[in-house]
Amino acid sequence: MDTAVSSWRDSKRPLWPLALAVPALPFAALLLATATGSPWAWWLTPVFILGAIPIIDLLVGDDRANPPDEAVPALQASPYYRWITYLFLPAQYAALVVTCAAWTADPGIIGGIGLVLTAGLVNGIAINTAHELGHKRETVERWLSKIALAPTGYGHFFVEHNRGHHVRVATPEDPASSRLGESFWRFWPRTVLGSLRSAWHLESSRHRLRSRSRWHPRNDILNAWAMTVALFTALALTFGPTVLLFLAAQAVVGFSVLEAVNYLEHYGLRRQRNAAGRYEKVDPRHSWNSNRLTTNVFLFQLQRHSDHHANPLRRYQTLRSFDVSPQLPAGYATMLLLALMPPLWRRVMDKRVLAHYGGDPAQANAVPGYHARRPDL
Repeated sequence: MDTAVSSWRDSKRPLWPLALAVPALPFAALLLATATGSPWAWWLTPVFILGAIPIIDLLVGDDRANPPDEAVPALQASPYYRWITYLFLPAQYAALVVTCAAWTADPGIIGGIGLVLTAGLVNGIAINTAHELGHKRETVERWLSKIALAPTGYGHFFVEHNRGHHVRVATPEDPASSRLGESFWRFWPRTVLGSLRSAWHLESSRHRLRSRSRWHPRNDILNAWAMTVALFTALALTFGPTVLLFLAAQAVVGFSVLEAVNYLEHYGLRRQRNAAGRYEKVDPRHSWNSNRLTTNVFLFQLQRHSDHHANPLRRYQTLRSFDVSPQLPAGYATMLLLALMPPLWRRVMDKRVLAHYGGDPAQANAVPGYHARRPDL
């Protein structure tokens, strides 16, 4: 083995457990609420995730280092990294119980909104953990992925993301790939409804090919949704039926966080058709990337999205940065906020999409009539 490779160490190894700080935030908020009696304490989680992390991201900067190829097998096999993703789940569920208990204590309007955002952000970010686990071949990790999805009721993501989005990514046919000139608020209903329809079609087709009813217990959507029903029923029996309103509201926030991330990951990017009329193979040019170290640690390197699409079975600790990948101007936490403000988003991102395609919007995945509507771009 090469000496340089044998001496290589993952410099981010001690940082990965910081991802568990996300489900720990509601407990810090509980301590603050108990100490101060202020309902504003329940805003700690959204303020930290959407306020502090973008600032830390800017101060810490980028990390472009990639592991050497020879080190990847050992990194892939190390149980240390996968146990961090496993531990996220009990922390996620404990945080949900804490926020449900706080909801039943009547925190008022200010505290209630903070609680919904708190639980929604934690469970929305947990969808990223489900994403990491759901791509693996190991049965236990695939089931853990569904468990992580249960609090948001988004179990169909397990089917649509793996078998739909990864096939159609960066094409007009993909409901999870946003289009140049499309605001997040127009993208949201298209992707939520489109992904649900696509997942049901994919799973129904799978069972039809096996000569089974789509209502079979092995339907991955139905058993994932059954987990949500069981979870919400247990929480309603524990905390009373009023908690169901809270659970529904935080679920909408949670899966909206996921869809906001989907929005920024492939905005305007398009795979071209080859001479045979088929879409070209997915490559690093078809995903927006970010090397911001802080958000990459908190999101298990989701921002190295190009490598993930090229190699879905690669575990997060082995994902690489590519120079040819289009780069976001900031990390996901910052870009998520920008996506909620369409005029600012388009001012920042449209010119980057057009630059990626040499100024030709016809090569981009654009809304119909984009060039005619925005001739100044």
